[in-house]
Amino acid sequence: MMLSPDQAEADLSWTQSDPETLLSGLKSAGCSSEEPAEGDERASKCRADQPLSREEKRRRRRATAKYRSAHATRERIRVEAFNVAFAELRKLLPTLPPDKKLSKIEILRLAICYISYLNHVLDV
Repeated sequence: MMLSPDQAEADLSWTQSDPETLLSGLKSAGCSSEEPAEGDERASKCRADQPLSREEKRRRRRATAKYRSAHATRERIRVEAFNVAFAELRKLLPTLPPDKKLSKIEILRLAICYISYLNHVLDV
């Protein structure tokens, strides 16, 4: 299942299988196994009873392995599409030798120059 920002929060499961992540989440929510100091009523309460803020929910969701895996997959697809687009653009640009390896910035600069040249040819 792919997670998206417009997906309803009710559809997401907030379970965390990683004990360290769960433990750190409890500590950040104010729950700890330490005994509170005498007279410190604030530390004696567990803030887990309070609803989590949107930012805390987002932080916990992003800490899950499922989310990280989905994010890595999306990033691989994005980078692959980016590289394919540059390869297609590279095929359209005239260079000597034709199989010369160009960096992305060189491809962009050459494309700008080539477009300018074509505009000049059309204007004449």
